[in-house]
Amino acid sequence: MADAAGRRSLASGCQGPAAEPVEGNLPAFHGALKAELDFPSAWGRSPVRDFRAWRRAARATVEEHLLVDRQDGTPYAPEFTAGPRGDGCTRESVTISLTRYERVRGALLTPRGPGPFPAVLLLHDHGSMFAIGKEKLVRPWGDDAGRAVAQAWVNRHFSGRFIGDELARRGYVVLCLDALGWGDRGPVAYGQQQALASNLFHLGSSLAGLMAREDARAAEFLAGLDRVDARRVAALGFSMGAYRAWQTAALTDSVRAAAAVCWMTGLREMMVPGNNTLRGQSSYCMLHPGLSRFLDFPDVASIAAPRPMLFFHGGLDPLFPAEGVAAAHAKMRAVWRSVGAEERLHLKTWPGLGHVFVAPMQDEVFDWLDTVLRPSHVSSPG
Repeated sequence: MADAAGRRSLASGCQGPAAEPVEGNLPAFHGALKAELDFPSAWGRSPVRDFRAWRRAARATVEEHLLVDRQDGTPYAPEFTAGPRGDGCTRESVTISLTRYERVRGALLTPRGPGPFPAVLLLHDHGSMFAIGKEKLVRPWGDDAGRAVAQAWVNRHFSGRFIGDELARRGYVVLCLDALGWGDRGPVAYGQQQALASNLFHLGSSLAGLMAREDARAAEFLAGLDRVDARRVAALGFSMGAYRAWQTAALTDSVRAAAAVCWMTGLREMMVPGNNTLRGQSSYCMLHPGLSRFLDFPDVASIAAPRPMLFFHGGLDPLFPAEGVAAAHAKMRAVWRSVGAEERLHLKTWPGLGHVFVAPMQDEVFDWLDTVLRPSHVSSPG
């Protein structure tokens, strides 16, 4: 006992006052870990100087870290079920195979009239609301309880509007599906999502990687529909859906433009005490282990350059501090500028707004989509 006490005393004397090994949910040495993140595969830091070659290499780096097969060759085998007529559109449920593991049901809205039409892949948010997924963006039918929950959600975040229905009225085909854990594919409980992600890792897979693969496949399915003009397909999302939108644009050229509302930051600036990311749980939907050794969030989004991209930030958004948003925007602006496409990158902070996608923001996104997806404006992905 005396020897042990002496060793502790000696160790304490050599090292000075003992530091707390964990600060909140961060290791005490988190500063040193962040300092080592120099994102060597980012455009401008990578030894690859040809932009097209860099895009291919960067996309391959992301794909490697998804831990989910890139393409398993599973046919979509869509099954369509007619729903009630909507305001200026037809409604359908569509069930497809996004992977070889399960069938996924989504909402599909098609404008009335002659096609082919431009199209939007809508990607729902997290929000710790798992009872609904696609119903956050497309007005549900056939479920009174679900309609009430969905209406309350859009009243809280979207000025009472269902984004998908608004887009369909403006002449867009709209597809929206549930991610694993939401709506028809859930609901999970808040504390269950971390265990779900952990178990997928044990099984050699990934919750975030599965979501990324499914979103890319969904975009490619949408672009392949006869009713859709494949040259005019966009991805759109709010919050976690925004992350999914720019990630999908990075992973597939089927997305010709993307709008991301309230999800973009620099990783180092996000990983600070008090940030929601440090709680775990929802973070697993956006966690690709090891990818940060190579690319930051804006580096991944930049794989979509020179295609048109929109990023909105709420100036009072507590989830994404201004410093991280500014750092990410500066990175992306430099990339689009370097390829002569700065005018295709729309970056905007909305002072006085928090983590929301309210009507004025929606109207600007809709107008932007109308502009960048005009047939005369659409070009090859680059």
